[in-house]
Amino acid sequence: MSTTSLADDFAAYDLWRATLSRRITDYRLWLNREDLNDSQRDLRLQQLLDRLAEDRLHVAFVAEFSRGKSELINAIFLSDLKQRLLPSTAGRTTMCPTELLYDAGKPPGIELLPIDTRAADTTIAEYRNFGEEWTAIGFDPTSADNVAHAMQEVCRVKRVSTLEATRYGLYDPDDSHRNEDGTVTIPAWRHAIINFPHPFLEKGLVVYDTPGLNAIGVEPELTFNLLPNAHAVLFVLAADTGVTKSDIEVWRNHIYSRGKNRGRLVALNKIDGLWDELKSEAQIDAEIDAQVKACAELLGIDRSQIFPVSAQKGLLAKIHGDAALLKKSRLAALENALSEELISSKQAIVRDQTDAELSDLLDTSTALLEARRRDIEEQQGELRGLQGKNQDVVERVMIKVALDKETFERGLQQFQALRSIFSQQNVKLYAQIGMDRIRDEVRVASAAMLQSHFTHGMRSAMSGFFTRVDNHLAASDGQIAEIGEMMAAMYLKLDHGIDPVTVPPFSISRYREEIHRIESAYEQQFNTIYTFLTTEQYALTVRFFETLASRVLQVFDALNKEVDGWLKAVMSPVESQVREHQMQLRRRLDNIQRIHQAVDTLEDRIGELDQMHFEAMRQAEELVGLSQPLRELFNETLRNYASRAGSPAPLLTLFNGHGE
Repeated sequence: MSTTSLADDFAAYDLWRATLSRRITDYRLWLNREDLNDSQRDLRLQQLLDRLAEDRLHVAFVAEFSRGKSELINAIFLSDLKQRLLPSTAGRTTMCPTELLYDAGKPPGIELLPIDTRAADTTIAEYRNFGEEWTAIGFDPTSADNVAHAMQEVCRVKRVSTLEATRYGLYDPDDSHRNEDGTVTIPAWRHAIINFPHPFLEKGLVVYDTPGLNAIGVEPELTFNLLPNAHAVLFVLAADTGVTKSDIEVWRNHIYSRGKNRGRLVALNKIDGLWDELKSEAQIDAEIDAQVKACAELLGIDRSQIFPVSAQKGLLAKIHGDAALLKKSRLAALENALSEELISSKQAIVRDQTDAELSDLLDTSTALLEARRRDIEEQQGELRGLQGKNQDVVERVMIKVALDKETFERGLQQFQALRSIFSQQNVKLYAQIGMDRIRDEVRVASAAMLQSHFTHGMRSAMSGFFTRVDNHLAASDGQIAEIGEMMAAMYLKLDHGIDPVTVPPFSISRYREEIHRIESAYEQQFNTIYTFLTTEQYALTVRFFETLASRVLQVFDALNKEVDGWLKAVMSPVESQVREHQMQLRRRLDNIQRIHQAVDTLEDRIGELDQMHFEAMRQAEELVGLSQPLRELFNETLRNYASRAGSPAPLLTLFNGHGE
């Protein structure tokens, strides 16, 4: 038994995305076939297709230990396997952050990063590039027992001295429990990546099984990267423990305070602990409602954001096909909310990003064909006006066309000057936001931090870093505005057969907001943990900065790519029109010259133009046929699209159908 809405919505999104990719590919092939493509347009289309192919949906499950988080993942996404994929073990042994995904380029298995890598300043993101640092454990994805056995490795722990645990940032004298021999039990692994060919994962889902405060507080990538950028975050509480102090700290400091609170849901798990055969159903419901109300008040959110569930009973119900137990587990309500937050919001993001880029490309193609049709009709009228005229008239027309060509070519000199100024402005822009510039700022801040072992010095280094980064962004914002104003003014002067070109708007405000969010997260972390720095805290702070710097570089990399696309969108429409108008002027002059020289008859040239006009009209009609379904696709909700396109293919199960 699977949850219909979640599976159907996911399959519908996959169908919508695949259809969008196919239609963009059809448009690209048509451009090539009709000789209407160019290198810049083709590059932009390839980038769109690559982005759709790499598109993933990220959902993070966050909880303190013993809240049933892994069981909830099993129940929501993996119940079709008919047993537990992720181990559900009570206690502190499931502290290793785990990614569940599918990469067809790698064999099924688990990659584990040893815990002792925490002694270095290297981030997990950097370790991803060094496969030799990871321990790989393969498994047979068609064998449920083999997979389940391999998954137990994620829970492995080891005993280390308090000194070693301190070096890894995993020992708290006020909280850590010592073994009888004086050692401390810590996770054996720092991070786990499970590569598993489940249908959900094959379609781009990435699930993060994220430990609670003990891991979030010491693993900076969870704080600065994973949680803020997940499309949905599900915070798991337990009815048998209520909302503890550490629950509140995780929620307030690492989830709810990060902004972008859409997609932040709360599951109140283990409500089966409240089921009592001696109580009526109404009494049990009232007790659950009271818990939901209390949790909402403590977390400071509306009770509609909290979903009481029993993950264990929900999983059991799905495995055995028990509809009554599934209803009692209340899992469906949570899955519906998760589907809405995760899939619908993700579709909106992809739709908005793709629509803006694709609409510009389609509009440019339409303008190009319109200019071609207009030029051909002008030539047709010109040649038909020569019918029955003598050579002197033909010669005067030829002189007029030659003068038009000279006038246009003088305008081209102005256009070339515009391109030169445009290039200079681009250089100034990238001087502010280019990757080399930002890497230099990271090196300066790193050097300043290494020279200081005091709180004030560390804070000054960080403050200086963010101030300089924000100054670069502010300067680039002004530069972008200057480029837009300059190009808009220059386009008005290019009136030699060139249609008006509107400079597309562009703002870097969301990138500045993201940098401010990262700075706020760091300040909060710094203020929460450090009033003064011990040696261990200093090492942890340096590690946090390395992760933070990596995240800032990611933001600027995304900014650079978007700026590059915007600059192409600014210049490419007028470049296309200039090339087209130049080609039509040459053809027009060639027509008149050939008639003047009696090389071709006037009727022959008019016939050729008639055929060209027919082709231009055909191309314009075909472009409408390609454009309309694409534009309609952006206005579809997933469920409306799925019902109109036909039911999407069901998600196959792995052990039930083509495995054990």
